[in-house]
Amino acid sequence: MKYKKIILAGGNGQLGKALAAHYKYDTAEIIILSRRPQAADGNVKTLVWDGRTMGDWAKELEGADMLINLCGKNVNCRYTEKNKEEIISSRVEPTTLLGKVVDGLIDPPELWINAASATIYRHAEDRPQDEETGEIGYGFSIEVCKIWEKTFFDTVTPNTRKVALRIGIVLGRNDGALPRLINLVKAGMGGQQGDGQQYVTWVHEQDVVKTTEWLMQHPWMTGVINCVAPHPLKNAALMKELRHAIGVPFGLPAPAWLLEIGAALIGTETELILKSRWVLPKRLLDAGFQFQFTEAGHAVKDILSIRS
Repeated sequence: MKYKKIILAGGNGQLGKALAAHYKYDTAEIIILSRRPQAADGNVKTLVWDGRTMGDWAKELEGADMLINLCGKNVNCRYTEKNKEEIISSRVEPTTLLGKVVDGLIDPPELWINAASATIYRHAEDRPQDEETGEIGYGFSIEVCKIWEKTFFDTVTPNTRKVALRIGIVLGRNDGALPRLINLVKAGMGGQQGDGQQYVTWVHEQDVVKTTEWLMQHPWMTGVINCVAPHPLKNAALMKELRHAIGVPFGLPAPAWLLEIGAALIGTETELILKSRWVLPKRLLDAGFQFQFTEAGHAVKDILSIRS
């Protein structure tokens, strides 16, 4: 076995499942920390925790090769005061708790990767944002990102290397943005959203998985790292790629005013669609990381071929 043990906190979602599927054949034991119990699947075992309080699960982090924290309430909701509070606490509390556990271990994980978001950068249509020259934005979603990262880096873990992975919109087959966008296209509503000029920063889920393993093999990589494909594209171009991939010749556009109404009806925020996220993975590229999927069209076709 290549690895002894990998811990996936909040690992029952889209990314957690992709990570577990990738590592299960090379790892003696994979531990998923989840609020919901689940039957063991071979060497993948789920332990129940609430993300706030210490428990028997904590000793399982001893001797782990890697801890990946994916905890956080989905931001695809209306930003009510209650939801805002849950979005922040669901990120800060597990991160703080994991920091206390890791600091108290005799043999702590070698690497701790904490999920973060490429949304932290400002709305950008003029130039791309990277780890060195990117500018932090403003507004609620950015404040969440800043608090989350500060909590992570404020934890005391002298024997554990830490990476905050600023992830773009993850394209995967089972959940997340892609299945929802595909459904829009199939319903004939797959045209541009807003003016279509906003950039979409995306990444294939397998490249996120590949990044985590690459980081284990490159121990000098620490701090903030953008985990995004090197070729973001504009919303209008992305929707065109989706229409082409599933053979739908036309899609009705959705102007901003219509998106406002639709977002209110389905309980989300238009910022998730209209903000221009133009983010590049400078540190990964400079260090020699090679993405499997650099073009959105190729990524979409790959995922759709697996789904079928």
